[in-house]
Amino acid sequence: MSVNGVRGEVSLNVGGKAYPICLTLGALAEIETGLGCDNLKELDIRMRNLSASDLVTVLRALLSGGGAEDIAANLKQTDIQPATAATAVAQAFKLALAV
Repeated sequence: MSVNGVRGEVSLNVGGKAYPICLTLGALAEIETGLGCDNLKELDIRMRNLSASDLVTVLRALLSGGGAEDIAANLKQTDIQPATAATAVAQAFKLALAV
C-alpha cells in the first residue's frame, strides 16, 4: 500500500505488510483519550515517556488515521518491533506538525 506524504502518511510494517499511518485530528484526540491526557501539554510530556502499551495505543490511533481501522483494532504488542514503531510514530508526528 502506498502512502500519501502530502497528507502526512508514513508507512508502517505490521506482520510483513505495509500500512499507512497518519496523525489526523481524530487520531490525536484518540491518543489523548487513550493516554489519559486532558490537553496537548500533558500529551507532550506523556509522549516522551511511553510504555509499550502506550505505544500500541498511539499506533492504533495512527493506523485508524491512515485508514487501517481493521488492523488497528487487532494490533498487539508482538505485531511490531519497538524501534520500528517508535521511528514510524516520530515520523508521523514530524510530518503532521511541520509548518
